[in-house]
Amino acid sequence: MSQLFSPYTLSAANGELTLPNRWVIAPMCQYSADEGLANDWHLTHWTNMLNAGAGMFIIEATAVSALGRITPGCLGIWDQQRGDALGEHLQRARRLAPATPVCIQLAHAGRKGSSEAPWRGGGQIALDDGGWVCQAPSALPHAPHEQAPQAMSLGEIDDLRQAFQDAAQRAAQAGIDAIELHGAHGYLLHQFLSPLANQRDDDYGGDWQGRTRLVRELFADVSAVFKGPVGVRLSATDWVEGGWGPEDTVRLSQWLREAGASFVHISTAGVSPLQKIPVAPGFQLPFAQQVKAATGLTTIGVGLVTEPDQAEAALTQGQVDLIALARGVLFNPRWGWSAAAALGGRVQASPQYQRALPANARSICKIKSASSCTHAKSPSKA
Repeated sequence: MSQLFSPYTLSAANGELTLPNRWVIAPMCQYSADEGLANDWHLTHWTNMLNAGAGMFIIEATAVSALGRITPGCLGIWDQQRGDALGEHLQRARRLAPATPVCIQLAHAGRKGSSEAPWRGGGQIALDDGGWVCQAPSALPHAPHEQAPQAMSLGEIDDLRQAFQDAAQRAAQAGIDAIELHGAHGYLLHQFLSPLANQRDDDYGGDWQGRTRLVRELFADVSAVFKGPVGVRLSATDWVEGGWGPEDTVRLSQWLREAGASFVHISTAGVSPLQKIPVAPGFQLPFAQQVKAATGLTTIGVGLVTEPDQAEAALTQGQVDLIALARGVLFNPRWGWSAAAALGGRVQASPQYQRALPANARSICKIKSASSCTHAKSPSKA
């Protein structure tokens, strides 16, 4: 049996979540919300992703506060109105797709906030043009030409902890199955972890223990109120000398395992424009393998994994437990169908799409039960 299409169970202190297969859709920002509110774009996008046949779909980085958005168009869950909008659109999408576990990535942009969407250049938005003063561990800008953020006070850190905990409770109300805390890609939690961005001299800075304190506290805060798997996404290295590195990541992952984390999702980079990344197929998988080997914690690997055989090999060789795809699924939402055909696996699919399958691939799909589909008719033979 294909490893990629075998089931996998995420363990949690208060239960388990079984995924139908071992490939997951990584969180991908859409920058399309209206003041943080989910809308028809998200309904369409989520319905599409839920029909991809993945083992789990992770909703994009979702801001726990308005100041925590990357762009003005970022999805939010910082109050009940935004939590309700997210839940309503997610439930509508789920009625139009096979049952798929859904995770949400809770996030705060830190000093990388107040930015334009990528298709508008991604630059920092000026305060007199609708931008805002960003929060960060220290008053250090991401790039020299950008406005410096405001260093967070201890009171603001306490408020942030409450914001994450409240967001986790709203996620549960919205029907979310799992939570991923965003500690990667140069956003706020990663900024606290990295000595390149964190130059505090209080209990949230200085040595490894101080710089990891916020992540450890947030994991405990969220786990206390969310009844399901909770994991963390980490950048294993800053790709800059003197920054956060693989040994730091292994050490934090060991702590997370002992604290009851369900998984770590290993990526790299994002905290400094000085990063030098040796991009190549699967270039981040060795970092995930290092974490998995050292900790035994369920490890998700990601990063230019584009071919079914490549994903299968990462699993059979023990590099990772789960494989995540992001942009590749935006380009080809039926990547999972092609992978199942190539590897002899099976995926769940809505019956409306069955007749699109080539004759030699029709065994790869399990038709969603009629009782769970609002348009429960047998597929045409045309």
